[in-house]
Amino acid sequence: MEEITKIGVVGLGHLGHHHAKHFAKLGSAKLVGVYDINKRKRVETALKFKTKPFESLEALLKKVDAVSIVTPTQNHNKTAKICIEKGKHVFIEKPITETVEEANELIALAETKGTIIQVGHIERLNPALLPLANFDINPKFIEVQRLAPYMSRGTDIPVVLDLMIHDIDLVLAIVRSPVKQIHASGVSIMTESVDIANARIRFENGTVASITSSRVAKDRVRKMKVFQRDLYITIDFLIGLTEVYRAMDASKTDPNAIMSAPLKANGKHRQIFYEKPTLKKQDALKMELENFVASVQGKEKPIVDGKAGREALDIAMQIHDTILEDLH
Repeated sequence: MEEITKIGVVGLGHLGHHHAKHFAKLGSAKLVGVYDINKRKRVETALKFKTKPFESLEALLKKVDAVSIVTPTQNHNKTAKICIEKGKHVFIEKPITETVEEANELIALAETKGTIIQVGHIERLNPALLPLANFDINPKFIEVQRLAPYMSRGTDIPVVLDLMIHDIDLVLAIVRSPVKQIHASGVSIMTESVDIANARIRFENGTVASITSSRVAKDRVRKMKVFQRDLYITIDFLIGLTEVYRAMDASKTDPNAIMSAPLKANGKHRQIFYEKPTLKKQDALKMELENFVASVQGKEKPIVDGKAGREALDIAMQIHDTILEDLH
């Protein structure tokens, strides 16, 4: 008989609603209940997904094994701490907390209580990114753009923690080297916080990453380019397109290539192979929450655990602090 994990969702805004929807459908989980300080939201959500609205977090925690925390960022630490103290596993939407110190506290507490922390860096499961696992990635330069039109939702935190942190997490996961140096600049346009930011990150292994994020753009853009010796990969996260260009000796063939062109460089005859991996259509949030439940059950490891979430937050905070110093 399949193991069933009892789940509760805390925070029922736009994203919390989707968490509840997926947990209600997962065969390995049972959505025991939901909680939000807004009574109407918790009653309506519970009615829609055939679960129970709880009047307090404490009441919900008595009935569940694990909790999905989808509250505003400033409430992450307080809410997660209460859950972990009660021995509950937690999924926390990014960023893990407001400060690195708070993240350290949660990680230490979870280790003491023997509970799991998973952080919702959903882009790790973007279908356009997954083909990178098929290549030996050792980049020299990475360029990332994440631009979005202005929306009031999410502007309670600076763009670095709202949008850029997604790409910081991706770059850290791809490069797998300590950060050596950070240069950053930004500007406030629509809010009191930073709305446009650019960061140039140099790693100990020599890799350089340039990340640009904006929430006041005309059009949505989510693109990444990865450059390394004999390999160039472009990824469009929005339309789900991954393109791979590889330089190889003229004598070699690539069965996956759909096009090739001759290349003569340094007296050597080579070829450039073009490949467009087939992407599987999949729901990244559903996969992420399935991974959380499987991790709670001891069948998998969290895709992004508390320590990885803290590392992304740490770099994001360094970038944001650098921007503020530059502005003042």
